[in-house]
Amino acid sequence: MTRQPRRQAGFALRYPRGAGRLALRIASLAAALGAWQLLAGLKVDLWLRFSQFPTVTDVARAFADRLSGPDYWTDLTDSLTRILTGFLLAAVLGVATGVLVARSRLAEDLLGPVLEVIRPIPAIALVPVAILLFPSNEQGIVFITCTAAFFPVLVSTRHAVRALTPVWEEAVLTMGGGRWRILGSVVLPGALPGIFGGLSVGIGVSWICVISAEMISGQYGVGYRTWQDYTVVNYAGVFVGMVTIGLLGWITSTAVELLGRRLTRWLPRTSYVPGGRPRPARVAVTSVPTKTETAPSTEEARDEHLV
Repeated sequence: MTRQPRRQAGFALRYPRGAGRLALRIASLAAALGAWQLLAGLKVDLWLRFSQFPTVTDVARAFADRLSGPDYWTDLTDSLTRILTGFLLAAVLGVATGVLVARSRLAEDLLGPVLEVIRPIPAIALVPVAILLFPSNEQGIVFITCTAAFFPVLVSTRHAVRALTPVWEEAVLTMGGGRWRILGSVVLPGALPGIFGGLSVGIGVSWICVISAEMISGQYGVGYRTWQDYTVVNYAGVFVGMVTIGLLGWITSTAVELLGRRLTRWLPRTSYVPGGRPRPARVAVTSVPTKTETAPSTEEARDEHLV
């Protein structure tokens, strides 16, 4: 006798996959752009004021004009150079410092108080310090970008290393491995998911701070050009800079995420299906158990406990 699962009442909506998901995302973006075009074109002024907003067509026209000139590509190159230099320095220093603080009590006592005092300070607030320390604005902007990404990487690395189970380290020691063997075979591979979590956060914070630093003390870059457009009341140019910053941030964060997945292929992956429902399992029941078969007697339970 086989017990059949009961079907759920109503219609079961199946979430689209592949081309259906892509179409859904394009439709969502098109709806947002359509709402923007409609509100700015009609110059709606309710609680929010869209009368000064450029329309989507104005921004697209300004974007095309900016792409045809050399200044856009110069600004793009300068911003990418600053962000990559500062982020790579922050990645190396953050991982090394995080591992050192997590593995050494002496390093934690010496560096921990200083790092915890500096960590709450916003990186953009260090612009005067960068101007005083470094002889050029370029080096100061890289310093601010590095500082912004350093602390997310440091904190995530420290927590990831401390969360590792000591059984793995004991196994390496049992097989004759030393400290460097433990570092290369246990600590760094085991902490990689947490490290890349901090890197994903760090790249986003780096973009925020590099754009802000370019607005304050830069000479070239996307942030500098966006601020210049604002000062001359070129709002379409401001939105061109905002779109450029969003695209660059999305591309770099996606690259970090893909690299993290590539380096952690050995981790088990969960299959995520948005809106999906688990299918009920088919259970074959051959007979209905009796009370004596399901519940053991008091004597049997006591004997089992003694064993």
